[in-house]
Amino acid sequence: MPSHKSSAEPEPRRRVWSGPGLIAGVDEAGRGPLAGPVVAAAVILDDRHPIKGLRDSKTLGPATRERLAAEVRAKALCCSVAQASVEEIDGLNILQATLLAMRRAVEGLRLVPRRVLVDGNRLPLLAMPAEAIVRGDAQVAAISAASIVAKVHRDALLAALHEEFPAYGFADHKGYPTAAHLAALRAHGACIAHRRSFGPVRAVLEHAR
Repeated sequence: MPSHKSSAEPEPRRRVWSGPGLIAGVDEAGRGPLAGPVVAAAVILDDRHPIKGLRDSKTLGPATRERLAAEVRAKALCCSVAQASVEEIDGLNILQATLLAMRRAVEGLRLVPRRVLVDGNRLPLLAMPAEAIVRGDAQVAAISAASIVAKVHRDALLAALHEEFPAYGFADHKGYPTAAHLAALRAHGACIAHRRSFGPVRAVLEHAR
């Protein structure tokens, strides 16, 4: 379980990346849910306009995440958000779909980075050097920024999905397999936004046959 840090605590120690050229941080949101796309963000921060409070998005409350996401979009040199669809998740698998979303996010940047730093232990196929950093969202400010932007963007997508399919409660659980979501899935079956390759959804579909 992630720790819930208060805003009064000091920010985590950061890796310092030196040398010429732009550094992009990349992270994703939505690998674990049963519904909705997986979203990735790539961010190149501007050293002249530092942003206080950047950290792993999972340790922040919704209001703080939204404030920081807006600040990242306003102050970063550039920011790109991309996604892989439910169909791509089911066709490729969640890992490959996540890497696809990450590659799309990097390719969508207005500026071309010299190096890309990716949260986790796997890298998408990119045209420039890249490094995977386990828990990078707690060590590299640009990755923290990307994690926040990706999370806020995906939460907004799931809130919109809730308007289309209110019976599932997407606005509350964001597609994660909570008890309420699983109960709704059993009661109503799967909608078009559900990932059919994921076990709980597949089980409901098989039971309905």
